[in-house]
Amino acid sequence: MDVGGTFTDICIMDEETGAIRIEKTASTPDDPMRAIMNGIGQADVDLSGVSMFSHGTTVATNALITRNLPRAAMVCTEGFRDVVEIRRANKEDLWDTYKDVAKPYIPRRDRLTVRERVDAEGRVLEELDEAGARRVAQVLKKRGVASIAVCFMNSYVNADNEKRMRDILKEEMPDIPVSISAEIMPEIFEHERFSTTMANAVVSPVVVDYVSRLSDKLADGGYARELLLLHTGGGVMTPHAVRDFAARLAGSGIAAGAIASRFIGNLCGFPNSIGFDMGGTSTDVSVCYQGEPRITKDWYIEYGYPIRFPSIEVLTIGAGGGSLAWKDEGGSLRNGPQSAGADPGPACYKNGNEVATNTDANVVLGRLGTSLAGGQITLDPELAEAAVRRTVAEPFDMELHEAAEAITRVANANMANAVRLLSISRGYDPRDFALCAFGGAGALHGAHVARELSIPTVIVPPNPGVTSALGCLLVDIQHDFSDSFMSAASATDPAALEAAFARIEDDARSQLDREGVAPEDMLLQRSIEMMYQGQWRSLAVDAPSKITSIEELTDAFHEAHEREYNFARRDAPVSLFRVAVKATGIVPKAELPRVEATPNEPEPGQRRQVWFDGEAHDAAIFERDQLTAGAHFTGPAIVEQVDSTIVVPPGMRAEVDSYMNILIHTKG
Repeated sequence: MDVGGTFTDICIMDEETGAIRIEKTASTPDDPMRAIMNGIGQADVDLSGVSMFSHGTTVATNALITRNLPRAAMVCTEGFRDVVEIRRANKEDLWDTYKDVAKPYIPRRDRLTVRERVDAEGRVLEELDEAGARRVAQVLKKRGVASIAVCFMNSYVNADNEKRMRDILKEEMPDIPVSISAEIMPEIFEHERFSTTMANAVVSPVVVDYVSRLSDKLADGGYARELLLLHTGGGVMTPHAVRDFAARLAGSGIAAGAIASRFIGNLCGFPNSIGFDMGGTSTDVSVCYQGEPRITKDWYIEYGYPIRFPSIEVLTIGAGGGSLAWKDEGGSLRNGPQSAGADPGPACYKNGNEVATNTDANVVLGRLGTSLAGGQITLDPELAEAAVRRTVAEPFDMELHEAAEAITRVANANMANAVRLLSISRGYDPRDFALCAFGGAGALHGAHVARELSIPTVIVPPNPGVTSALGCLLVDIQHDFSDSFMSAASATDPAALEAAFARIEDDARSQLDREGVAPEDMLLQRSIEMMYQGQWRSLAVDAPSKITSIEELTDAFHEAHEREYNFARRDAPVSLFRVAVKATGIVPKAELPRVEATPNEPEPGQRRQVWFDGEAHDAAIFERDQLTAGAHFTGPAIVEQVDSTIVVPPGMRAEVDSYMNILIHTKG
């Protein structure tokens, strides 16, 4: 189940037959659990027969965005309570002197200090002032805080003082969750470490309460297994792990689409794929290279407050079916990020909106029919035309269809630019990738975006509108462990590096063992972050299961640096920065059914006028459930289904593969 802002998507797979069925139900933002239970009832699922329940949730994300958070506190080294407020002294918009960065999640009055000091080598210069620590604990107890973050300077090399502070807090408040930075993010750079720990602390009460209630509710309904929750790193967590790392669930739902995109790309024989998830309000873009998603640690929900847990890199822009067309002060046509949302929605929804949206433009162009969601939503073409005339055609002195196509072209350009940011600017050539288009509107625009980027193939999965929910069925239990290892590569002993990995791997195995993962189902993957001496930004490279040569690691770093930044300094000294282990507990996953493909040319159910490049074309209209594996046809064509509409422009060739994906070849 994937909970979105408007709809909760349900993807149900029969393990024996591989058959998939889908359901959608309205989300309930005040309590997402109600939508989940409504969806289970709507789908008529007997929970006692469910072997895996995997869930992508927006609870943590929404809590941070809305700041609907319980009162939390932070305990810092004396003199360092303002680290999270000073940040990096940078701004999201360098030139806007009036726009301030948001305030920290924990206000200054609840950031208290104690005397203690550890130096950069890990030596304890001043023991924790235990009397002062108890006074702080008593103050926080009186204030009734719901959670606490403990962030001491240099604790990433020696956590003794932080751990003692946690013990004292637990003695005074045994039921209050305490997050210590040495366990949440044991790395140098105090702002990033403090910020991640702060985010973990403030969302912990919200997320743990939600997960506990949902687990109990599912158990009452007969579900006997562990609830699995999707996290941003591309795996799932159990409720046990959520108690310690609640902030990993921030961005949970976005990751589901990237996971599904990678799976579908690999299934179709494209280890290099770009996920293109276009919904009603936004578009999420992700990149999978050589079968693996691109991972980042530079992300945040609100600018200035990084959450440094490893996350699948997803770029979100304000471009969706409900994005509004408008004229800027310079007289140019713009599209989004403002959106008509679910209510009132596009003008053609008949709910009172009079401003043209992408959906209205596609209705005018004939690319969308007069109904959506299997007839549940009817569209009014006259209202769509009136909105396009009023918003674009008249202000820009354009003919109606010219104006509608201008709207879609601006939207496509915006989305193509987002793809460029995650591909070309990262050193990847889009021509070496396939575009996996999904979401309610992804297949509507995917072929045009691919053509603009010279991407040769577009993949449209069988159920584009609920592909993110499918992603929840394709994941393993996964945790990320890391530790600082700061050393010049030339002075590093492979045995010392091997010992550092061994310590982390022991922790990883212990965590998976606590979650009931059998030893034979544990997979540990090593990586090491490196940089040129003098830099402060690092790059991660894969490390072998047995470290024998530092030179092999530095060669891999030079190659990664050249791909990322288009240059490498092979004669420059290299530093090691951090060691990391991705710990995976293999769980049974969905396997899509494969059918024999028999080449055939289907007959369209109907035909209608559809506009492309300023001309009306007689386009074939197909119902997707009538297309069989092996079917092939050439555009202009439209494929309609319950949860999406697929556009195949003139000259492009489409085919249905053995997994019932539609592949659109943009070069015909």
